This record gives sequence, C-alpha cells and structure tokens, in this order.
Amino acid sequence: MKSLGKKIRLLRHQKGWSQEDVAKRLDISIPAFSKIETGITDINLSRLEQISNLFEMSVVQLLTFNDHEQEQKFVNELDLVNKKLTDRETEIIELQKKVIELFEELRHNKATA
Repeated sequence: MKSLGKKIRLLRHQKGWSQEDVAKRLDISIPAFSKIETGITDINLSRLEQISNLFEMSVVQLLTFNDHEQEQKFVNELDLVNKKLTDRETEIIELQKKVIELFEELRHNKATA
C-alpha cells in the first residue's frame, strides 16, 4: 500500500493541493489522509473510488498509475511548451526588428522632408 500512497501524494502535488485540501474534499481528517499517503492506513474500495474520482481517473488507472509514465508525459508537455516559447521569442525579435526598421525609415523621411 505504500506505493499507492506515493502515487496519491504525487497526484496531489501535481494538482498543487495540500493534504488539508484533499482531506476536506474526502471529508476526512488531515491525519487520516496523511496515514493514507504514508501507507499506514489501508484503503477500502469506497475510499479508493472517492480518491480516484477526486483525481478524475478510474480506480484501475489509480492502481496502475506509473510514476515514470507520468514524468515522461510532463517532460513531453514541457518540451512542447518550451518550443512554443522559443517560437514566440523568435516572433517577438522579428517584430522588434520591423519596428526598428519602421522607426529608422520615419526618421530618415523626417530628415529629408
């Protein structure tokens, strides 16, 4: 059960939730939820369904959730976001060049007028 608790903790962190947040959503005490995460308390099927619903996954997905697969998914998403950011930075640099060219053209036209 300790690995299930670790999975639940990882999911909680990914959502940015505190133990208190999850305990409130599950309508249990913070120490009770902490014991679930640390594997001290075994989870019954009802609680398992409640937790899986909270993280918007099936019980099977929660039980078979693989940390490495999740990490790879986030790495791929991060790579995609970084590429988009790089593309936007390139776009901004090109726009800045155009603004400078237009400014220089206006300044040149003003000087010759």
